[in-house]
Amino acid sequence: MKEQSFITAPELAEMLKISKGHAYKIIHKLNEELEQQGYLVFSGRVPRKYLEERCYGLREEVCA
Repeated sequence: MKEQSFITAPELAEMLKISKGHAYKIIHKLNEELEQQGYLVFSGRVPRKYLEERCYGLREEVCA
């Protein structure tokens, strides 16, 4: 199965072993950051790449 570009709150909650409510708060915060940078955001989901950069400090150059 192909990995989706966006991660949803239920998937994030399962991945991090946190409540769905807390996952939604994290996504909301990340979407606020993206919005301030001028990006279009979608409620309840955040780009997987951005989440990985913010949570784990991973960069495309390092992973490639």
